[in-house]
Amino acid sequence: MKRVSSRRRISVALAGLIVLVLGGWLVKDLSGGSGPTPHTVALSTLPPEAARTYRLIEAGGPFPYPRQDGTVFDNREATLPRHPSGYYHEYTVPTPGSADRGPRRLITGDGRELYYTGDHYRTFVAVDPTK
Repeated sequence: MKRVSSRRRISVALAGLIVLVLGGWLVKDLSGGSGPTPHTVALSTLPPEAARTYRLIEAGGPFPYPRQDGTVFDNREATLPRHPSGYYHEYTVPTPGSADRGPRRLITGDGRELYYTGDHYRTFVAVDPTK
């Protein structure tokens, strides 16, 4: 019986791990790699300022921050499902007592999707505006 050296076993294990990681990336890319799908909440469960911002979006404005509201949200961290640049747009959800725009935003997608972040893009929830 031939004894396999520990270096050889480590090399084989490392090669296997690399194959698994690369295989996972390949499967993700072939399956669309669309990014995460946040869970859905009713618009009525969000802060009341979110509903007011949504009504402004539906009416086409006027927005409290006209230079920033309606601008492209690039989804650089791929926190939302992936789409080409220009697909998503962001709008400020005012934060009472904040001296600036605050951390809250509504993000719209060209497919009528609606997302909310209360922590400046770290986390998102999908929003159902009919509820």
